[in-house]
Amino acid sequence: MKLLKWALGILVVLGVVLVAGSLLLPARSHVERSITIQRPPAEVFATLNSFRRFNEWSPWFAADPQAKYTYEGPAEGVGAGMRWSGNQAVGTGSQRITGSRAPEQVVVALDFGGHPSIATYTLVAEGGNATRLTWAFDTEHGYNPISRWFGLLFDRMIGADYERGLARLKTLLERTPAR
Repeated sequence: MKLLKWALGILVVLGVVLVAGSLLLPARSHVERSITIQRPPAEVFATLNSFRRFNEWSPWFAADPQAKYTYEGPAEGVGAGMRWSGNQAVGTGSQRITGSRAPEQVVVALDFGGHPSIATYTLVAEGGNATRLTWAFDTEHGYNPISRWFGLLFDRMIGADYERGLARLKTLLERTPAR
């Protein structure tokens, strides 16, 4: 009985340390990756400002080609939206363009089953015919201790996906004849 009380006491102390320690962790997570695409910003922007071609370059499409997608709102720009429902690898969620400033930036509100986040595509002209594209992900954790600990892993969890998606987008756009 004494050993059980001692073990329970250790578990309580460990729980308090983990919860209190989480308050010292960042309340938000930020992940970003960049790539240079040999196309002018207007062409890159046109692809990002709509979800109609998203699955042609999405790093997650191959994880569940049978996922169901629906499109809402306008075809492009603010209000354009996409919902998906798939296997455990892609889950369910939605994304909606909330900001669109041609040809510099597209801001997308993401919702992964009640976990809202923001994706931002920032485009900068490089040279005469290239675009430096940065894809960023931002999410707030609030005071949720599990979310804060989980937030430490976001860069490792989605960074490689962002790199793969940017590489696919680069290939897609650079194979398309220049406009």
